[in-house]
Amino acid sequence: MSTTDRHIPDRLRSRLEQRLKSWETLLLLVAIAIFVANSFASPYFLNAWNLSDATFNFTEKAMIAFAMALLIISGEIDLSVAAIIALASTAMGAAVQMGVGTPGLVLIGLGVGLLCGAFNGVLVTRFGLPSIVVTIGTMSLFRGISFIVLGDQAYGGYPSSFQWFGQGYIWWVISFEFVLFGIIAAIYAVLLHKTNFGRAVYAIGNNPTGAMFSGIRVQRVKFTLFLLTGLMSGIAAVCLTARLGSTRPSIATGWELEVVTMVVLGGVSILGGSGTIVGVVIAAFVMGLVTFGLGLLNVPGIVMSIVIGALLIGVIALPRLWSMWRRA
Repeated sequence: MSTTDRHIPDRLRSRLEQRLKSWETLLLLVAIAIFVANSFASPYFLNAWNLSDATFNFTEKAMIAFAMALLIISGEIDLSVAAIIALASTAMGAAVQMGVGTPGLVLIGLGVGLLCGAFNGVLVTRFGLPSIVVTIGTMSLFRGISFIVLGDQAYGGYPSSFQWFGQGYIWWVISFEFVLFGIIAAIYAVLLHKTNFGRAVYAIGNNPTGAMFSGIRVQRVKFTLFLLTGLMSGIAAVCLTARLGSTRPSIATGWELEVVTMVVLGGVSILGGSGTIVGVVIAAFVMGLVTFGLGLLNVPGIVMSIVIGALLIGVIALPRLWSMWRRA
């Protein structure tokens, strides 16, 4: 037997050990534990239609989280995603009052998302402004426009063909949103892990100066990432508006916190440079199971917000506490 042949089992064993010790594996075990706990906590949890309804707790947010993951890996962030949803939904609501049909409404939702993403991207990449400051500003700007247009009113009257995007089912309990979530997850997994663009995102997050000198067009990549985040916010706006059947300026309030929590919980470093789409997918299920389980137990919404905030603090602090403990 050659030396190479003798070392193959060792390499396979090492790779297996790395995967078993990975954050994604731990997160998967947590998801399974939460699923089992929910099944004991409520007799209604294992109902097929209830489990289908549980997916609505995370699919729309996860669509944004996939793009947000790439943006955070590159060292940037977008806190205006929920406000983009509000503005896109308001634009669609105004359009439906003028008689625009379903194809036009979808195009308007996606177009507003792209424009908002482009606006954020220009401010960050062309003017060199910090993304966290820019998107806090545009978060107030986009949401403020929605409140100016609507005030305390609401838009309604969406056609049934449009509402199918948020309420329709492909087969039995499998909703259109869940299928769309799976397709988008696969696209982003390939984009991040199998393409030169994904490798460029990692390189920028680890060392933007080194990436620039290696020939990567850093600002162009970042601008594209802001466009993707805006586009995914537009898609989420279409699905959420269709599911609710109405538009209010307060739509999707607080979603930016949940999206960032989902990304960081999925193992994406808040400092950039590392993370996987698989981790974000599992984190989406974890957060969906947690919120749905608490909802079945009639836990108030404010308590759910506390849980989400605690998750965000915990997943950011845990790696540092672990390294401090190891050094001690």
